[in-house]
Amino acid sequence: MKVSQIMRKAMVIDDTIKVKDAAMMMSKSNTGSLIVIKNNKVMGIITERDILKNISELKSKVSKVMTKKVVTINPDAEIDEAKNIMLTNKIKKIPVVDEKKLVGIVTITDILAHSEGVNDDEFIFN
Repeated sequence: MKVSQIMRKAMVIDDTIKVKDAAMMMSKSNTGSLIVIKNNKVMGIITERDILKNISELKSKVSKVMTKKVVTINPDAEIDEAKNIMLTNKIKKIPVVDEKKLVGIVTITDILAHSEGVNDDEFIFN
């Protein structure tokens, strides 16, 4: 199965948004991450974990606390490849990028729901 078959729409924000506003957006939309876009390019990802680790930075811009080295995947990749990338990099979400354009996001939950023989214990990160 291809990543494109299980990906979902990614929520995007600008890098000038405040961390508190990003947290409110995540809460209202029931999502655990936002992709930071600038000039139509993925510049970072901010997750619930980033916010919790930087709780004293709620008034700062997301660019200060976001993960800047974003691991991405192509929509034509197999979901086993996505799983292996997540395990190797100890990440729970991968933006899906086609020709440098964001087209979606895949999460651990998506992988577990669509994979056979995946042991959910593999995805326990400290």
